[in-house]
Amino acid sequence: MDVKAQAAVLVAGALLGVTALGGCSVDVPDPAAPKVEPTVTALATPTITPGHDAEAVAAKDMPFSAGGSLAAGVPVGISDGLQDAPGWQQVKENVAGESQFVKSDGCLVAAKVRTNQAPLALQDDKESTAGLFTYLDPTILPGYLKTATLRWGGEVGKPGPSAEVLALEKPGQAGVRATAVMARVFGAAASSVYISVACPDDATLAAARADVAERLRMVPPSN
Repeated sequence: MDVKAQAAVLVAGALLGVTALGGCSVDVPDPAAPKVEPTVTALATPTITPGHDAEAVAAKDMPFSAGGSLAAGVPVGISDGLQDAPGWQQVKENVAGESQFVKSDGCLVAAKVRTNQAPLALQDDKESTAGLFTYLDPTILPGYLKTATLRWGGEVGKPGPSAEVLALEKPGQAGVRATAVMARVFGAAASSVYISVACPDDATLAAARADVAERLRMVPPSN
């Protein structure tokens, strides 16, 4: 079976694994929630925001409380560095804002970036991110989510700043893939990052998450 055919099988398995999170599909929107139109996302065209020092913001950690330090409306991006990690291959590149990566051990990572996310912005980025999970699946309660971090810019293999995200995890069981979903809504930037990881078991999931944390870096906006 070639890599793309294998990826198709893994995508189906990953969706089944994510469906098991919280007991129903994470990909089914709440009809009563505000509709957010998906958009094709690329790194933003540089803009000039008077008085804003994008370089200084990119050099610091991005906890939920620092979301307001981003320039208004300039989206956050995400790198494709996971394809350079041992055992990984990119099988989809920025298709409607989504990229997918497959690992030789059977893990699948899907990374999505969305713009025009202002309707999801609530009091702060943590509340907004919890709201995103609820928007995708009303059965996901804030108490199910854990705080995690991803790289915030920087260089692979070198210390660098991190950004807080919320994570929803489900251990693997017989016949069910181990899964994790990590997301962050950047209210000021009106954009969001959503990463799902699905693996054959807990051990391969832990290794995949370590690769994601190191290689799949969020790209701070510039001006």
